[in-house]
Amino acid sequence: MASNKIIIYQVFTRLYGNRNITRKENGTLTENGCGKLNDFTPSALKKIREMGVSHIWYTGVIRHATQTDYSSFDIPRQHPAVVKGKAGSPYAITDYYDIDPDLAVDVDKRMREFEQLVERTHKAGMKVIIDFVPNHVARQYHSICKPEGVRDLGEDDDPQQGFSPQNNFYYCPGQRFTPYFDLYHGEKEPYDEEPAKATGNDCFHNAPGVNDWYETVKLNYGLDYYAGRVGHFKPIPDTWDKMTEILLFWASKGIDGFRCDMAEMVPADFWRWATDKVKFRYPDIVFIGEVYNPGEYRNYIGAGFDYLYDKVGMYDTVREVICGQRPVQAITSAWQQTDDIRQHMLYFLENHDEQRIASDFFAGSGQKGVPGLVVSALLQQNPLMIYAGQEYGERAMDKEGFSGLDGRTTIFDYWSIDTLVRAAGRKLTKEERALKDVYDKVMNIAATEKAVAEGASFDLMYVNGQYQRQYAFLRKAAGEVLLVVANFDALPTTMDVTIPAHAFDFLKLKEKKSVSMTDLISGRELKRQLYRDCYISVDLEPHGVIVLKFKS
Repeated sequence: MASNKIIIYQVFTRLYGNRNITRKENGTLTENGCGKLNDFTPSALKKIREMGVSHIWYTGVIRHATQTDYSSFDIPRQHPAVVKGKAGSPYAITDYYDIDPDLAVDVDKRMREFEQLVERTHKAGMKVIIDFVPNHVARQYHSICKPEGVRDLGEDDDPQQGFSPQNNFYYCPGQRFTPYFDLYHGEKEPYDEEPAKATGNDCFHNAPGVNDWYETVKLNYGLDYYAGRVGHFKPIPDTWDKMTEILLFWASKGIDGFRCDMAEMVPADFWRWATDKVKFRYPDIVFIGEVYNPGEYRNYIGAGFDYLYDKVGMYDTVREVICGQRPVQAITSAWQQTDDIRQHMLYFLENHDEQRIASDFFAGSGQKGVPGLVVSALLQQNPLMIYAGQEYGERAMDKEGFSGLDGRTTIFDYWSIDTLVRAAGRKLTKEERALKDVYDKVMNIAATEKAVAEGASFDLMYVNGQYQRQYAFLRKAAGEVLLVVANFDALPTTMDVTIPAHAFDFLKLKEKKSVSMTDLISGRELKRQLYRDCYISVDLEPHGVIVLKFKS
């Protein structure tokens, strides 16, 4: 399965292996259960690998705030007033040097269980990505696992300074933390913080609201927000050193990459400094950045990021095309916006932040997302990301607790994912099995076909503009060509795909009276003429796709 195409399978680690179907709203760990690192057995990893996956992103493995009490293991208890949900958000880190105890079979050996997971994943032929959460930490951050000689975040801060370049946090001197919600949350004593620290979503006052990231505090990278984001980077801020050491710590565990949460909320100057140091010692490690401002893309790529989320471009566009809100020509405009950096853009249709394709809030059906999958997977050489359950049409129409009924799989609650549970028990519906089969084929085409991993791409829509719901493009490497056609419409259709003379010149195609073509999705064989400015006629099922492979 050799390929240069990166295909990431994101798993929300505590949900993935959980087979408990109690699913009580706001249920505890005991009631609703929790998946473990050890659920990723060699056989489970083999099945993931067989989907064409090259990298697994184990989401939420670093210890974070939770309402579950692990004090018997000498793990500090968190005040529930500043924890979102019973399980807590994996983006409210309480110890950058620790593994989340929820994920361990033997809590005292949780780091060893993680190291063994890394070993198993590598043995299965895949690479490991974990989260790095650089912008904010849990309000009660306290490391109990930091290496000897490492100073804790905030340990040397002067909290009487709202901003100091060498402080790790921002403060509101003389002001107590007084948010607009109950600070008791069922406890005898209220949560107490004085002076208040600034909140993670750049809320620089002592009273964040319920829609703020109130459970987190903002880390200080030397930007003085109180003075209009003036940078103080000489001498190097203390936070830069501490966070780079954390990156090096996890890199030493043998992981292969970091997905960097809200990377654009941390100055590019830090990333340039940190990625250089990490890649000097671990040259193959990759950095994936959650950056939503297209105006900053090239800045963060220049600062050392290998890949960036293509959210406001390709994701938003493909979603709107799937939902019938825009014509397919919008996809052409979307990829052209980042054409100069296309190898750095990560395409996806689902992740833990976004609504599931099959939810009532998106398309209402996993099958309707297949044309978007094919475009995202096969249009360019750049990486593709799939979210566990997407391949079965997971609907996420659950009201789990802190996470309401919103079409997203919860990141705050103890829960289990319906389709993953039924897949493990071989109880999928006929439609779910058919969808999984399509995902397997498309992802393996992306993983194994040289035309996708290494080849040139040619968008055919500028000469096929009469089609508003069908999208077609060519891929070619060496003598192998793929003609990819995706039908975003709910009706069957025949598309006469014009192949312009420019495509023949650009891809060095040869004109032929008769070309044998194989549809890599259905396995059907067909013969077509191949001439400049003539068309190839293809029949498409509702939301159907065709990937015709031929020699030229």
